[in-house]
Amino acid sequence: MATAVAAATPARDEAMLGRTPGTVALRRLARDPAAVIGAVVVVIVTLCAIFAPLIARADPNGQDLTSTLVPPMWIAGGVHAHPLGTDNLGRDVLARIIWGSRVSAIVGISVVAIGGTIGVTAGLLAGYRRGWIDALIARITDVQLAFPLVLLAVAIVAVVGPGLWTVIAAIGLTSWVQYVRVVRAETMSLREREFVAAAEAAGATSRRVIARHLLPNVASAAIVLGTFEIARAIVLESSLSFLGLGVPPTTPSWGGMLADGRQYLDTAWWTALFPGLAIMIAVMGVNLLGDGLRDALDPEMRT
Repeated sequence: MATAVAAATPARDEAMLGRTPGTVALRRLARDPAAVIGAVVVVIVTLCAIFAPLIARADPNGQDLTSTLVPPMWIAGGVHAHPLGTDNLGRDVLARIIWGSRVSAIVGISVVAIGGTIGVTAGLLAGYRRGWIDALIARITDVQLAFPLVLLAVAIVAVVGPGLWTVIAAIGLTSWVQYVRVVRAETMSLREREFVAAAEAAGATSRRVIARHLLPNVASAAIVLGTFEIARAIVLESSLSFLGLGVPPTTPSWGGMLADGRQYLDTAWWTALFPGLAIMIAVMGVNLLGDGLRDALDPEMRT
């Protein structure tokens, strides 16, 4: 009894001081320099995606064959009108990077929404109901994991045809298995806890137990996993666009810019370097934020 009271004291003290778990997690996240840097990067990319028409000073698809392969403005021959130079068709590199952030943001968020919804739902059902439902979901998960996810996404896009929503569907339908294993393990542990047994004894239906008692407790793990899945989706979308299986060429994307600039690495390195840096910085920012969220939401680190 004394142990239980002692364990409950910090939580009760936090509640008395108005420190909800969310507030405590945000404060812990704010004290992590790497997580703050990641959050700043994510915010910048998000703002670029939302306000691309206002931020970009040039038309991302505007071609000027008299100004092809103009170097960045700090190099001899560069001009202030094109801060990061132009590509082989005279298109402004900076404007295309800014507009390309919109594709990456849309793909990342949409993929997490699709994969997270399917994976969390399947993981909750498998972990709580067990039996044949658990066995069926486990076999489907094993079959999908037997195929390389990148190869599976490429196959789906190759069959259906390239396009933004095709890419989103292909990546989303291959990412749900990542959630199933994590959520299933969390649910199997939670279903043996006293609060679940009390809810069942009170006559709560399976749907109510899952929605009201299990889902809130696995949400933190799903959120952390979702941040890493956003980074993976950005890389995978860029890979598909690099291979010509992503968004149409008329839509600016970082992977497409890399594909266009690879043949000019010797003479116009900026056409490939800056899109590659955009991918690296965006993915690094999301991963840093994910690491911070993992630590901030870890119950064992709460004091």
